[in-house]
Amino acid sequence: MRFLILTHVAHKFKDDEISAYAPYVREMNIWLKHVDEVLLIAPKSTRSKTVIDLPYNHDNLIFNEIPSIEFTNIKKLIFSIIKLPIILIKIFSACKKADHIHLRCPGNIGLLGSIVQIFFPKKIKTAKYAGNWDPEAVQPVSYKFQKRILSNTFLTKNMTALVYGDWENQTKNIKPFFTASYANEEREIRAHRDYSGKLKFVFVGGLVEGKRPLFAIQIIEKLNELGYNVSLDLYGDGILKKALKAYINEKTLQNKIKLLGNQSKETIKGALKEAHFLILASKSEGWPKAIAEAMFFGVIPISTSISCVPYMLDYGKRGVLIDFELQNAVEAVKRCLVDPELLKTMSEEAFVWSQKYTLDKFESEIVKLL
Repeated sequence: MRFLILTHVAHKFKDDEISAYAPYVREMNIWLKHVDEVLLIAPKSTRSKTVIDLPYNHDNLIFNEIPSIEFTNIKKLIFSIIKLPIILIKIFSACKKADHIHLRCPGNIGLLGSIVQIFFPKKIKTAKYAGNWDPEAVQPVSYKFQKRILSNTFLTKNMTALVYGDWENQTKNIKPFFTASYANEEREIRAHRDYSGKLKFVFVGGLVEGKRPLFAIQIIEKLNELGYNVSLDLYGDGILKKALKAYINEKTLQNKIKLLGNQSKETIKGALKEAHFLILASKSEGWPKAIAEAMFFGVIPISTSISCVPYMLDYGKRGVLIDFELQNAVEAVKRCLVDPELLKTMSEEAFVWSQKYTLDKFESEIVKLL
């Protein structure tokens, strides 16, 4: 089978390796175990490989570079429009050669791919929509357009669109799905945590506005002011790092809050085994891996009520749902901290539920799609 991947993810080259963002590549490598040849249409990055990048694992992978496109300002819009014909020609040509077309959405390349695939109604196709599929969510027009095309069974033939969450009134080609980070063999006995002493919180994700790391810091700041013995370790990097560091220094929180940067999967795994809580107060998510990974080790997630997160947390039974207002979020956390038995139950519920979503189960479901 000749398998085509259309993605906006930028790829890095070193020696004979092609690498990209590790969670994405780790997932794609599972797909690629079951195909003969891979056609990859994606932008190329000039940056060096980092600890959060991973190489593809396939002996027959053909990379076809396309320029990256953005529409965030007038200058980028004009340059992107100029690039569009080249990108569309390359996508169309690759679709003609492929036996299976796989789109990574949402994203600019996923959007173009969702349009081009209309002209190949007999080809087998899948789309992984890694964003928020909630029909009521406030999203960019391009995201809504992709969702409309993917769910339109008149325009989009032979397509299975994998989405996070089980939403009402969906077309027959929309399949509720999940993602995973750990294999069956990585399952462990849940560590029984003590919630009466110092409580360790972690944040895992990009230090960017959408993930709201400052909000996580402010929750810990407020809890400390109220007399709770809590700390926060932030794993990740991003444009807000300098501002967050300045805030921590200004508030003299260095002994309570640490910025630890991007770390390997094993380091994150070790941190989750010791943590009591994970905070992820994002503005938008699909299936947040940070939450699923934390639950896998019995960590209690604290998250905003977005996308399929309420389902993941069983509407508050296996985690703490908070809103976007700081004081309300602090109060929601406080209500749980005063009840150690409730926290133990939450931890157990989170652990038991997450054990179902392993890489082994993920692979078995992928094979069915191929």
